[in-house]
Amino acid sequence: MLILRDYIISAASQINAGGGTNGDNPTNLGVSDFSLVATTLDTNNAYKFMSGIEGMDRFGTGPVRSAYFMLSSTELQSDMDGLVGQGFISQWNYPTNSSALPSEYGSVFNIRVLTSSEAPVARGASAMNNDVYYNTVAGKQAVTHINQDGFSMNLIYRDPYFSGMLAQNATLAVKFAQAQALTQDTAIRNLLCTRLSNLGV
Repeated sequence: MLILRDYIISAASQINAGGGTNGDNPTNLGVSDFSLVATTLDTNNAYKFMSGIEGMDRFGTGPVRSAYFMLSSTELQSDMDGLVGQGFISQWNYPTNSSALPSEYGSVFNIRVLTSSEAPVARGASAMNNDVYYNTVAGKQAVTHINQDGFSMNLIYRDPYFSGMLAQNATLAVKFAQAQALTQDTAIRNLLCTRLSNLGV
């Protein structure tokens, strides 16, 4: 998956965040940056991944719009929390969590944010030598995988007797061949940003 991640960084168009307040280039994320990226994908007729979630009579919750997915670094979670009340809805405050993914942190307008420690970061790459975070926002038709002919999936299992000298650990693995490709580059954008504060990392 890291190969696909790096391929997307190199191939997808980029938008620098400008809605933040830290004075860097790019800035930290502001809600206007989410709106700009979603508007760009909407204008390019990208397909959203998720339908909206209707509001319910539950304290502290709010409706969630139909949305694209954005992959962000876990290091940006504190910045996301700072956008509460400006458009960010924590995953915990969805009317229902039945459609939320395990890595989903929340949503801003038409973007649902997934966080991962494997999301790409360019250390010291901003105008003020701060870390630059690549937030990949994708529509449904942006990326695909292609199975390779002549190579079917193999399930590999070795019981503990064969996997270790002390017969304590088994091996279970899946091996398959595939390639990834951008199928529509107008349906994906990398939103580049810095943090509001680079302290604590």
